Amino acid sequence: MVSIGLPAPVKKRTVHEIARGLGRAAREYDCKIIGGDTNQADDLVIDVIGVGLAKPKELVRRDGARPGDVVAVTGSFGKSSAGLRILMSKQKTDFAKYPSLIRAARLPEARLTQGIILAKSHGASSSIDSSDGLAWSLHQIAQASMVGINLHTIPVAAEVESFAKEHRLSALELALYGGEEYELVVTIRPERFNELKKRVPLLRKIGTAEKKRFGVLAQIGRKRIRVETRGWQHFTNDSLR
Repeated sequence: MVSIGLPAPVKKRTVHEIARGLGRAAREYDCKIIGGDTNQADDLVIDVIGVGLAKPKELVRRDGARPGDVVAVTGSFGKSSAGLRILMSKQKTDFAKYPSLIRAARLPEARLTQGIILAKSHGASSSIDSSDGLAWSLHQIAQASMVGINLHTIPVAAEVESFAKEHRLSALELALYGGEEYELVVTIRPERFNELKKRVPLLRKIGTAEKKRFGVLAQIGRKRIRVETRGWQHFTNDSLR
């Protein structure tokens, strides 16, 4: 269901563009838009509610990670946050140079198919998406499961590395704390990882769950760093987007 608030005066073209986008998303995820509401608002508001059915035994919660589990993700990170910087800066050279970053910000892709495969496999012990940032998602799993997470790599996208170097930014900052990427962050029983990797080729091992509850640590070269509990936090003034 979709509710839309439109600031007056509204152009017919704007309504058509919104409708096309909603239609495209509905087709992509094989769902139907069954109704909603339209009203006037001070700012453009598009509110979407999705309802579905799931088998309780196939739900993968955040609190199932156990010491020794593999920590894995379904992609690389930092593209959406870098793309948003380009869109905000309106630098034409960056638009031409980094089209994949622009696309990541404008057309994020939820890993729905991969999530269903992992859920039905019963091999994933915990899961969350990374819409609030990779660091925040890792901390949510660690806190809910009462484990520590030790990262041996941070999956920064190659084009993000290039963009960050060119603009004197931190690629790790963009990858860890940017958000809006919708990749899956999962923990998997170690004996099941290779099998699930064949079924979900996007899976990438980035660390392990540990018995000691030290939060989230990462090994960067010879340096061991603590990953801060930062990301999108609702109803706070210091939320990062």
